[in-house]
Amino acid sequence: MRMLYQKFETLLQNTTTDFKRYLYEKVTWNSRMIGIIGARGVGKTTMILQYIKENLDSKKALYVSADDMYFGENRLYDLADDFNKSGGEYLFIDEIHKYTDWSRELKNIYDSFPALKIVFTGSSVLDILKGSADLSRRAIIYKLQGLSFREYLNLFHHYETEVHSLQQIVNNEVKLPVKHPLPLFNDYLKRGYYPFGREGELDLRLGQIIVQTLETDIPQYANLNIGTSNKLKRLLSIIAESVPFKPNFSKISEIIGVSRNSLDDYFSYVEKAGLISQLRNETSGIRGLGKVDKVYLDNTNIVFNLVGDKSNIGNIRETFFFNQMRLQNEVVSSGKADFVIDNYTFEVGGKSKQQTQIEKDGKSFVVKDDIEFGYLNVIPLWAFGFNY
Repeated sequence: MRMLYQKFETLLQNTTTDFKRYLYEKVTWNSRMIGIIGARGVGKTTMILQYIKENLDSKKALYVSADDMYFGENRLYDLADDFNKSGGEYLFIDEIHKYTDWSRELKNIYDSFPALKIVFTGSSVLDILKGSADLSRRAIIYKLQGLSFREYLNLFHHYETEVHSLQQIVNNEVKLPVKHPLPLFNDYLKRGYYPFGREGELDLRLGQIIVQTLETDIPQYANLNIGTSNKLKRLLSIIAESVPFKPNFSKISEIIGVSRNSLDDYFSYVEKAGLISQLRNETSGIRGLGKVDKVYLDNTNIVFNLVGDKSNIGNIRETFFFNQMRLQNEVVSSGKADFVIDNYTFEVGGKSKQQTQIEKDGKSFVVKDDIEFGYLNVIPLWAFGFNY
């Protein structure tokens, strides 16, 4: 365990606390078991290290990564037992999805050591309700999304601004601390969704994340073989070249060589893993159960990584809107425009976009890229990056 503590202390010393993600203050950290899931690279590790550094006695806390070589010969349960006996109170386990039979071990730890508080992180593809060791009654699960445009301005450029509600956004109440937001907004679209984007080599690192997600995370979660990862890569390539598109599932299943039923699962896996987003229609009043109307890549950074300069500007705009608004709102497709949120309709386009497709009813809005300020029912696209 000594080596684990040494690695933990080194990480803690190198952790900065000047910027915190939107989720940090929302987590009930004193709960007995907390799970924080999210796509690779969105900042889960940094967030839990920040909490330890600011709030806990490091002698009573321990952070470990489940892919550490230590677990090649040691069980997670035995570590928790030793840690508990030595007076430990908070056990943080990073990348739990890399540990075999993780849900059963966490359940046993929870049941055996009632005084021990456990926080674990994992890929967003994890299904907490899956398997015989049901954690849903034990763990409080939070999901962390990538940076909003508002958070990007803070982390990359030290501009602090408040979160704005949808109502404030449609009222054009978002005010920026910079005179010209568009250069910063365009930079965000290319490299601002992932916190590591400010460190350089974004394309290389994001490319590695995409490959690891398709080759390791999804197959491990779904018990798929190596050959399946190639089909997942082919599926993502089809989506990247076509988005936004209305999926022809029968044609796609034929192209990549899987059954129609399996393809539904593949789309679900890739969406849960944070690589795509599926926009559904309003056929169901229950969130997420409507029929899939369009498929997008998850965020604009992935679009530029996979498609580069061939990226369709209309796709970039819609991807940004959907990505930024889905966290706090139920976003569905519109039969007469692009998106519907609550009773508001939104048509997304460039600065020359006309209002011919929307009603002039006070609840329909034109969302324009390439404009600095809004007026009447016209809202700048960048303003929707302030909803979280």
